[in-house]
Amino acid sequence: MELPLSDFRKMAVQEFDTAKLLDHAAQQARDRKYSEFPIIDVDSHHYESESMGEILEYMDDPVIQQLAMMTRVGNSKGVGVLPGGVGYQDMGGRVTRYPLRTFEKIDAGGKHRDIALTKRWMDAMGIDIAVLFPTPMLQLGLHPQVEVEVALARAYNRWLCERILAHEPRVRSMLYLPFNDAEASYRIVQEFGDKKGVCGFMITSARQRPVHHNSYMKTYALIEEMGIPLAFHAGYNWGDSSISMLNRFIAVHGLGFVIPNMIHMANWVMNGLPERFPKLKVIWIESGLAWLTFMIQRFDNEYMMRSSEAPSLKKLPGEYITDMYYTSQPMEMPKDTGMLEATFRMIKAETQLLYSSDYPHWDFDLPSTIYDLPFLSETAKRNILGGNAVKLFNIQGLGGKLAKVA
Repeated sequence: MELPLSDFRKMAVQEFDTAKLLDHAAQQARDRKYSEFPIIDVDSHHYESESMGEILEYMDDPVIQQLAMMTRVGNSKGVGVLPGGVGYQDMGGRVTRYPLRTFEKIDAGGKHRDIALTKRWMDAMGIDIAVLFPTPMLQLGLHPQVEVEVALARAYNRWLCERILAHEPRVRSMLYLPFNDAEASYRIVQEFGDKKGVCGFMITSARQRPVHHNSYMKTYALIEEMGIPLAFHAGYNWGDSSISMLNRFIAVHGLGFVIPNMIHMANWVMNGLPERFPKLKVIWIESGLAWLTFMIQRFDNEYMMRSSEAPSLKKLPGEYITDMYYTSQPMEMPKDTGMLEATFRMIKAETQLLYSSDYPHWDFDLPSTIYDLPFLSETAKRNILGGNAVKLFNIQGLGGKLAKVA
């Protein structure tokens, strides 16, 4: 006799346990002896919407705060604080981490529930430090009201610093910049750049603002002066005029997480920003790696024919591209591993690639995705899994594990 769907849900809620879901990951961590060297996850996520009530307490604008609260309780038909997303990231309901994590029983030990949940999956996977990003807010750059992006970004950053980062040294973050307002972005860097746990700043790539606009130059200069990285975190926009022609989310996901970063990188390199800010460390997040070989080859070829249109460049575009940093997830795994090996070689992965899981999203990668690659040396594996991030973020406090960094 089949159980009703409601009974299945009750059973799932009662049994949901992140540690159990990641039991095989924990076994991998033991088998591969991750405890002997640092593993830094440079792109992981939480669902800030679960704490939206707390976040809105930090919002300065009382009007936007009230509208946001009304939207949360269903009393408004407006856009709200987050633009509506369209997609199927939950794989048609088959990924239980999304709907059931709010029911997971956990002893937070007096700390915020987000900290306890994050440490639970970190411990299972063998992660020493995780750089935490929001999830719904990755669409915030598409909000039709710039003032809403600014208000929520500042409230979220204050909440994250005070409620999460200040209380857990294993959790860090690159704070959200409301890039649609250049002055607001600059003020956020000024205000939060020295807060505990802040290891850089992040721009969501799903937006319509060119990165080379002169209004952003003083923000880049300030981040460069602070010696911390600037990241472009990919996201998709099914409403984009080109992407909207796609009728399957698999296609939207395949292209939508890459094209925004490709556009921003093209503007970044061809307008000479690496020359203008030579010490600014730039990271490109959650676009995988396959697009980079295309960018290097395509733009080197274009530059050789039309170098007069990029007078600021002192070397090939591809040389600037390989000087920047990249997170590994979602790492494309072709049948021909020689293609992946060539990609690693072209982007100087041993020094420029940073491991990322993207947990708890449906397509997350375990550290074994890197560790088990047959063409990597032991040194390269350890650099990518943690050593590169230790140097990039100047991470301290890992005890003897830091001695393992080449």
